[in-house]
Amino acid sequence: MLLRLPYLALTSMFTLLRLLAVTDRDKDAEILALRHQLTVIRRQIDMPTHLARPRAGSPNSPGTRSWTSTKQTPR
Repeated sequence: MLLRLPYLALTSMFTLLRLLAVTDRDKDAEILALRHQLTVIRRQIDMPTHLARPRAGSPNSPGTRSWTSTKQTPR
């Protein structure tokens, strides 16, 4: 706990120094990259449920019979 405050102050100072050396063009490129990442994440979150389910021909779909559904149980 004693070293946490000086560590945070030092890392904040280095972050500010790094940002001062960055040009506006570099900042714009980083903003564009971050916006692209956000759109990709939003698409993954907003995916409809019918696309997330397995397809009809796949072995995991509910309509297909697997070896576990044909297994005989003793009476």
